[in-house]
Amino acid sequence: MDALGDAVPVAEQEIEQATDLAVTLGWVVLAITLAFVVVTLASKLVRFAARRHDTVREIALRMRWPAHATFMVLGMWIAVWSTANRDDPWLPVLEHVVLVSVILSSAWMVATIALVIEDRALHRVGNRLSGRHARRLRTQIMVVRRLTIGLVSVVACAAVLFTFPEARTASASLLASAGVLSVIAALAAQSSLGNVFAGLQIVFSDAVRVGDVVVVEGEWGRIEDITLAYVVVGIWDERKLILPCTYFTSTPYENWTRQSSEVLGTVEIDVDFRVPLDDMRAELRRIVTESPLWDGRVVSLQVTSAVSGVVRARALVSGADSSALWDLRCEVREGLVSWLQREAPDALPRSRWESGAAGAVAEGAAQIRV
Repeated sequence: MDALGDAVPVAEQEIEQATDLAVTLGWVVLAITLAFVVVTLASKLVRFAARRHDTVREIALRMRWPAHATFMVLGMWIAVWSTANRDDPWLPVLEHVVLVSVILSSAWMVATIALVIEDRALHRVGNRLSGRHARRLRTQIMVVRRLTIGLVSVVACAAVLFTFPEARTASASLLASAGVLSVIAALAAQSSLGNVFAGLQIVFSDAVRVGDVVVVEGEWGRIEDITLAYVVVGIWDERKLILPCTYFTSTPYENWTRQSSEVLGTVEIDVDFRVPLDDMRAELRRIVTESPLWDGRVVSLQVTSAVSGVVRARALVSGADSSALWDLRCEVREGLVSWLQREAPDALPRSRWESGAAGAVAEGAAQIRV
């Protein structure tokens, strides 16, 4: 009888615990569903109210998933905290999991807002500005975006680590020896930190921008990306040249679009002394005038050398940017060569050679015959 009497309260206690757990789970499901519905309705309401404000509407659109995650976790925690027994051993563990989830989802929300603002800024720069000013702002916004993501990630990871008592104890001991560790870290990360500061210097000093045409390491290319560690240069033949940021602060390089994208180029052709320069100059003007690649600024033909039996004619032309200028130079070179072959074949360069030894032999043979 005593055993049976002891078993009845135990069974009743297990039934009561199962009932409490079922009630808690029901409230959790209800809270999660309610949070999902509320966030969905709020997102649609904000998007409808801000239909004329692109930035607010895009923030509301892209904030849906991080907001769902944050408020569903909070709703779950409120339901558990309101209905669960405070003596349950799993409650502290769940509380810690909820805290970590809220930190990560909040960081997700902050990063999403920052990315939307930066995307809108990039869109506005692309629509309202052009040329070097747009490239400068675009480069700075891209670097600020990477800094924002890195800063939010570091702060979120640090906040998560500090939720563990062991991490707080370890951080206190690290701070006690911060002097020695800072020296060691500075020596170990000297190259990396140098690239970071060089990247910031490049971006905010406007030395080079994304889209600039540069000549580095003897290669002509265009800046495709600038990070806090390296710069990506797209070479004309579609190769990628990866250079550390310190390269652009310590090594000379050519920037063809530093102030403007307009550039000058030359085409040199060796011709005979009998070349009709006036006709050749008129043909050059006709070629560039009919070409859509010419920007209408500069066209001229000059003789820069007249030695070694040939005349060197240099055509000077201008283009809106380096790509257009390259194609224009090829077009001018081909047009002038075709004109020389068609209209002035006597102007093609010739090599004149006279053999003194052959003349002396012929003269000696004539004397013998006499």
